[in-house]
Amino acid sequence: MFLTPGDPATLLVGGSRDPDPAVLAQIHREYHLDDPFIQGYLHWLGNCLQGDFGKSLVYRDSVAGLIGTRAADTLALVTYAAVIVLVTGTVIGTVAALRGGRTETLVTTLTAGAMAVPTFVMAVLLIWLFAVQLPWFPVYGSGEGFAGTLKHLTLPAVALALTWIGYVAQVTRTAVRAELRSEHVETARSRGVPEHAVIRRHVLYNASGPVLAVSGVGIAGVIATAAVAEQAFGTGGLGSLMIEAASKQDMAVVQAVSLIFVVVFVVINTTVDLVSAALDPRVAQKGAR
Repeated sequence: MFLTPGDPATLLVGGSRDPDPAVLAQIHREYHLDDPFIQGYLHWLGNCLQGDFGKSLVYRDSVAGLIGTRAADTLALVTYAAVIVLVTGTVIGTVAALRGGRTETLVTTLTAGAMAVPTFVMAVLLIWLFAVQLPWFPVYGSGEGFAGTLKHLTLPAVALALTWIGYVAQVTRTAVRAELRSEHVETARSRGVPEHAVIRRHVLYNASGPVLAVSGVGIAGVIATAAVAEQAFGTGGLGSLMIEAASKQDMAVVQAVSLIFVVVFVVINTTVDLVSAALDPRVAQKGAR
């Protein structure tokens, strides 16, 4: 953004072709637009540590206020999509591994196809099918109230989730399959342990480690691609705010939203690593080596 042509200060003077140089110079000083990249970034980061994300050039409002008004929409969308990914992906993968045969082949084919479709393409297909051909769901805004929000966010959540459902289902199927062939499962069966207990205590529990790991990556991926769905469906979350700000060189907004996404990404992956180590101590032992 620092290398792109144009002066973001002109946004504050209405985009005039011949703005007053004195006014532009004052804006540059106020927003530190003339500072070198490193100096400007350190100045912004120091203010962030004090809870000040700066002021938006485009919206002429505090960045913290803008984030506060849009964070709820993104949180609702990401949570909805994450639930779809975790529930659908693990159930499909588990059923495919336990049943095998044609069911496993069908699931493998469908999930591989889902992984190959980008989010923006899936968004267009869902809009065409469920909003144009079958007008079941709205395609703009985030709705009001629980029922309205759920209905408005269904299509963007599904568009976000489908790719990661494929990944979670594939990993779940592979992990459950590996546990079904393991020695401790064969030993439990030879001792007369009921099959449902073998599946629950030995297969699913031991397969939960890799499933949890890929689920964490999937949720992080949902967060990373949320902006695509927000733009396609006009839900107005943080992702669409960042895209709008980037197109208008509103650096303070872009930096703040990017920082939030990075922090959330790191927190999710760290949490997944800790939980995986708690479920399977072998993970921690491998990391120590």
